[in-house]
Amino acid sequence: MRAWMLASVAARRDAGMVTSEYAVGVIAAVAFAAALYKVVTSGQVGEELQGVVGRALNVQM
Repeated sequence: MRAWMLASVAARRDAGMVTSEYAVGVIAAVAFAAALYKVVTSGQVGEELQGVVGRALNVQM
């Protein structure tokens, strides 16, 4: 029974770590999305993407 009690105490002690790990992951994902958005909406990249999409739509099958 003692081992079960120790496991229970350890589980309660680590319960908050999961939430903080998710928070750090969400912040990292948002930062990455913001950086990607800035790159994609820049002039040169936007022109290249439009060119790729235009070529893909005009492919002869």
